[in-house]
Formats: sequence, structure tokens, C-alpha cells
Amino acid sequence: MLFSLYTSDCTSTDPSVKLLKFADDTTVIGLIQDGDESAYRQEIEQLAAWCSLNNLELYTLKTVAMIVDFRRNTPALPPLTIMNSTVPTVASFRFLGTTISQDLKWDTHIGPTKIVLPWAAMEVQPATGAANTLLLSRH
Repeated sequence: MLFSLYTSDCTSTDPSVKLLKFADDTTVIGLIQDGDESAYRQEIEQLAAWCSLNNLELYTLKTVAMIVDFRRNTPALPPLTIMNSTVPTVASFRFLGTTISQDLKWDTHIGPTKIVLPWAAMEVQPATGAANTLLLSRH
């Protein structure tokens, strides 16, 4: 709550760029049209400057960029740089417990998802009333 209050004045000035904040994580989402990514890059620079002015440090080693583009011929974009650190471009990343991929399919999220329970086995009662045992591995 305190972080939300402290960062409430950190907002995007461009309608094509959204800042999503949750706890101590900030996600910048930019719509790039006609190859013009200047608004997105400007918002990234303003975020870095805002953090510096407010004594907050961007953890650039944990920062990644992902491009979602469904055109047949996707042009290569120059790498994103924050405070002299090049941000790696990834095919997927975790956002609030959900894996988001470039193709916006659920495969990368559903595939590695595991059920973690405090016990190793539980009873499952199907509609027929017969009991089956579901074994779950803990990781």
C-alpha cells in the first residue's frame, strides 16, 4: 500500500503507453503504430528519470522486453536501453503469476504449471462415487 501511495504520481503522459504497477513491480505496455516507437521509448526514459528523482532504483538485471507483433514481416527494432543497460528481448515472461508469450497463446503458461499442495496425495471423488487417488509431486 505504501509503495502505491509513494508511486501514485508516476504515470504515463502518452495515451498509447500504459504503466501497470503492482506491489514493487512496474510494467510498461506501449502500442507502436507505423513503426514509431518514440512515445514508448520516451516513457521508459521518463520512468527511469522519475525513479532517480524519487530515490528508487530500477533493477535492470530483472528487466525484460517482449514484442507482440502479428505481421508477416516483423521489422527488427533497435534494442531497448535503460540507464546504459541493454534490456534483453524475450519470447515470454511471467506477469503476476501468468506466463505471457509473444504469440499470446497459453502453451507456455499451461505446460509448466504444476499443482503444489502441502500433501503428497489426495482423494478425488468422481461423480460415480468411486474413489481414485491422484498423486501429486512437490517441487
